[in-house]
Amino acid sequence: MRYLKIAIQKSGRLNEDSLKILKQCGISIDNGKDQLKANAKNFPLEIYYLRNGDIPKYLQDGVVDCAIIGENILVEKGKGIAISEKLGFSKCRVSLAVPKSEKYNGISDLTNKRIATSYPETTKNYLAKKGIEAELHIINGSVEIAPNIGLADAICDIVSSGSTLFKNNLKEVEVMMKSEAVLAISSKITPETTAVLDKLRFRIQSVLRGRDSKYVLLNAPNEKLTEITKILPGMRSPTILPLAQEGWSSMHSVINQDEFWDVIDQLKEAGAEGILVCPIEKMVV
Repeated sequence: MRYLKIAIQKSGRLNEDSLKILKQCGISIDNGKDQLKANAKNFPLEIYYLRNGDIPKYLQDGVVDCAIIGENILVEKGKGIAISEKLGFSKCRVSLAVPKSEKYNGISDLTNKRIATSYPETTKNYLAKKGIEAELHIINGSVEIAPNIGLADAICDIVSSGSTLFKNNLKEVEVMMKSEAVLAISSKITPETTAVLDKLRFRIQSVLRGRDSKYVLLNAPNEKLTEITKILPGMRSPTILPLAQEGWSSMHSVINQDEFWDVIDQLKEAGAEGILVCPIEKMVV
């Protein structure tokens, strides 16, 4: 079987979350300190630890077959690279920000202004769509200090909590794109290696489905089963088991995380009792 070569961030939060999801997929990685490459013990996988900004080039050249990378980096540097899965972690925004003291009426306020950014392509494309001409100053790191030292009138940078902007007396005024970690695929991956990738994708999808769902157990009077079944469709239909108490049954099903509290309210109104909710580690379909 061919080894699948996957790139992840060398260090930082994305590195930790990438290794975490691989571990949840049952993949054991023998990675010593400061290694640039490591092999999985129980899956045909080679992990390359790379700088975030270098990963798109490795994908384009076919040096690696796939990567866990921020979507914002692909938009900036990875033209033509396909996204296989959105992974739901390392979420952020790529935004425009201006000094708090500046009144902001709209994107036209940035016309002919100086904008400091580490994302020149993303910024240029966004401004072009809005019909705005501005002067871009490309800075690698510490973009948020540019307005304070007179280098720029505004910045474009990634924003998570917004605390860095706040500390530098800046305010977010335009969200250019929302980003999260994704599984990106090289266009040069071979059919043999794609077979291994499909196995990895299957495991990742099972983890993500489990993360987005809750397992629910409840007790209900038998005369309410039909009504409650309509609320709890489950993966196919709820599991129903008779209880020792005559006239009552136990129902088992799965609820989507986004609909959780609305469904719970409906279950209570329909007569469900003793509702027990459990996390799902993985959900295979």
